[in-house]
Amino acid sequence: GSFAERVRFSAYMVFMVLFCLFVYCPLAHWTWHPDGFLRQLGVIDFAGGIVVHASSGVAALAGALFLGRRSEIRHEPANVPFVLLGAAMLWLGWFGFNAGSGLKADGIAANAFLVTHVATATAAVTWMVIDWVFNKKPTTVGACTGAVAGLVAITPAAGTVGLLGAFAIGIITPVVCFFMVASIKPRFKYDDALDAFGVHGIGGIVGSVLSGVFATQFITGSEGPQGALYGDWHQLWVQIVATLFTVVYSGVVTFILYKIVDKLVGMRVDKRVEEEGLDVYEHGESAYN
Repeated sequence: GSFAERVRFSAYMVFMVLFCLFVYCPLAHWTWHPDGFLRQLGVIDFAGGIVVHASSGVAALAGALFLGRRSEIRHEPANVPFVLLGAAMLWLGWFGFNAGSGLKADGIAANAFLVTHVATATAAVTWMVIDWVFNKKPTTVGACTGAVAGLVAITPAAGTVGLLGAFAIGIITPVVCFFMVASIKPRFKYDDALDAFGVHGIGGIVGSVLSGVFATQFITGSEGPQGALYGDWHQLWVQIVATLFTVVYSGVVTFILYKIVDKLVGMRVDKRVEEEGLDVYEHGESAYN
């Protein structure tokens, strides 16, 4: 998403294989395997806020910085109904992504289903209101973006927070993500084409940290983790340390992988290809005939 419209498809495929092997797989092992050092540290990551979203969001930023800006940036979405359709499909599919991460049909899965929906709906409305206040109009794309931010942020927390945590995460996350997209990105002028870092990366980071605030033993049980809101500040520090480690690890390793792939096959397409469209030159197809 971050480097759309300027990368060779062959380079993209090679990079994704390397990313899965050298970033995703180690993080998945460290976070979810009983012997993983982040797991032994006590990190909360129910369905992948650190392993999936924070790591790939930081990788997205590294890609945008490595490749530089597109020669022509189109700010308007090509098809708003497709944005809405895609967000709706994500919202539905995310119930399987989060609730299914419990690996059984029990109370934790039911809670994950509930808080996923509540956080997402809250985030969609929150982003719409922010849009309304700052840009004078509520937008479909804004509401969809907020929903995605909510989906991402509740992912690590879905098995440990209740409704209070879901509402809080659904309000806080879109505020931070909106600031990143509307203020930080224009200020530093990096070309994150689909706000993969601003929404997925930052959403994963915020959700992972807030898991250490709103986790409650009402959901996790008497032996489970609980967050700073309920007196366990140690859990919050564990979340911060694990998230910072993920950001640094993914950023450094991914930047090295971009360098390797660029040397092997070359990542960026020629200027003419970029201007006339990758669909035709890379695939021999056109989205609209």
